[in-house]
Amino acid sequence: MGNPSCLPRVLISLSIVLLMSGVATAQRSGPASSASSDFGPVMRAYLGYLNNEEEVVDDRASRHEITPAYYRRNLGRIRALRQMAIRLVRQSGNDYVPELEAVTGDELGMLFDPPPKPTTLRADETVANKFRFLAAVHSGEVFYLFARLDPYEQAELLQQQKKAPVTVSPSSGPGVENSGRVTRTTTRPRRAVPH
Repeated sequence: MGNPSCLPRVLISLSIVLLMSGVATAQRSGPASSASSDFGPVMRAYLGYLNNEEEVVDDRASRHEITPAYYRRNLGRIRALRQMAIRLVRQSGNDYVPELEAVTGDELGMLFDPPPKPTTLRADETVANKFRFLAAVHSGEVFYLFARLDPYEQAELLQQQKKAPVTVSPSSGPGVENSGRVTRTTTRPRRAVPH
């Protein structure tokens, strides 16, 4: 057998390792897991998805596959998505999370063509018949959060637009997109006739 005087050292070392792994597990699952126990299965699954995304970003950063700026932006995006999902579920009282998108001002072009100006976005406004603007969230930098409209909401919106008269803003011409919103004329402009 081994030296009996080494046994206390091995036990102490083992207990330190177990204690440290317990602390690390508690820190990782601390507020997120206690908060997720307040929600239904859909929200818990979404929070789990965000935790997995955070672990992937952490892993890629630890292997130096991504730049520090990319790492910070993605962690900020994940925090903004988590904050908005929790806010939506708590406000509605429903265990439902819409498909959320969080983009910075320079990333708005990834969702819209042409991208709207961030200063023109208003809460609960439908943009480009695809997204509902929710809010701007400060998480390291400003993220603009949108909920993608489901196909039924999009169809209903299109039906409402067909029934309502469409106007053209003076700054845009007929059929020109203005801040991601399409405008159309229902009549042709009148031609000036000399008298």
